[in-house]
Amino acid sequence: MGEPAPKLDSPRRYRVVQWATGNVGARALRRALEHPQLDVVGVYVYGEAKVGRDAGKLAGIGPVGVAATNRIEDVIALRPDCVLYMPQYTNEAEVCQLLESGSNVVTTRTEFLNPESMDPGVRARIEAACVRGNSSIHSTGCSPGFATEALPLVLSSLQRRIDHLSINEYADNSSRNSPQMLFEVMGFGEPPGRPMQARLDHLRNAFGPSLQLVAKTVGLPLERVEVSGGIGVARKDVRIAAGLVPAGTVAAMRTIVSGIRGGKSLMSFTATWYVSPDVETDDGQSWDFRESGWRLLLKGDVPLDVSITYPVAPEDYADMTPGLTAHIPLNAVRYVCEAPPGIRSSVDLPQIVPQLS
Repeated sequence: MGEPAPKLDSPRRYRVVQWATGNVGARALRRALEHPQLDVVGVYVYGEAKVGRDAGKLAGIGPVGVAATNRIEDVIALRPDCVLYMPQYTNEAEVCQLLESGSNVVTTRTEFLNPESMDPGVRARIEAACVRGNSSIHSTGCSPGFATEALPLVLSSLQRRIDHLSINEYADNSSRNSPQMLFEVMGFGEPPGRPMQARLDHLRNAFGPSLQLVAKTVGLPLERVEVSGGIGVARKDVRIAAGLVPAGTVAAMRTIVSGIRGGKSLMSFTATWYVSPDVETDDGQSWDFRESGWRLLLKGDVPLDVSITYPVAPEDYADMTPGLTAHIPLNAVRYVCEAPPGIRSSVDLPQIVPQLS
């Protein structure tokens, strides 16, 4: 915090490499190829079948003359200004290697959202790599990111007192045709009793740093972050796009990440993910099921209640959602490339605005 904002008076072009081409990565690649200030010079892939394929084909458009690789040495040799790092899991060693080579990194991984929340050893190694490469790294996305940092900070600009901020995320997954993700990874359709600790820990680690960052930025640092959660089981069989969720199995899950100050919750993030609202909850309470989106409720001297949904047709929903996470990193590239070396949080950078032409 406290670093001067980069000056972007003279637009320039930035050489970028797209790292990973999953659902979000492929969308980022396509939009990067279309971007007026970005030149895609390389693509890093994980599947052997993708090695050597043209970046345009991987993005769902025509060939562009850029071949995909699975070697970090090839990426570094391209000397990109920025790597759009979007793998399923973070590899600290390769992140350090990219930064040491002089490439800036914009990532959808959550490990770098808030330097002060990082493991001290990891933070020291990443910052040392930034110093050696005169580079910077920034984590961002829609959630955490847009909904948990950008929006709360804008809303807080109207306040002189904050009593509580609640960030509520709703995700109706009934139209998502991803059986492996919904059933095997998330646990929908399973009998109740599956340990929840892994999910609770994951969301604490993903969203806790955002709450801590926002709270400290407005001068109300948190004492600790707590997490709790529950499930709802389907009252009857539910047929969704990904398959059948039998009655008596998990059809909804809720996780609450709370930032504690003065012995009570000051800020909270609640994720309610579901495939059906017709459930029996394990806490006996009636949960708030809304259409996919966010609701932010800020209690202070200027109370605010802001809801965001996606006005798209059901048949267009699956095509729209990758952009929620993919677009913010692209729009952040020019700011990160011009920023001082180091781990740059959302409060270190200017407000991220798109360059559309």
